[in-house]
Amino acid sequence: MRNCFGKHPPAARVSRNEDFRVREWRTLQLRRLGLSQLLAGRFAGTVDWHEVAELVERGCPPELALRIVR
Repeated sequence: MRNCFGKHPPAARVSRNEDFRVREWRTLQLRRLGLSQLLAGRFAGTVDWHEVAELVERGCPPELALRIVR
């Protein structure tokens, strides 16, 4: 059923937009730690980037840190 807002009410659009922005931000954080765009984008929604950062700061290569926290 359509309403005056189109297919989805504004709150649903905002929520999806915010989810997208959060995922993009997490991807950026993982990229800054040295992961490729492909890996950062794939795991941005499933790993805690803080844990990856902690390992990288201790000298762990980014890809290995990702494997450890997965």
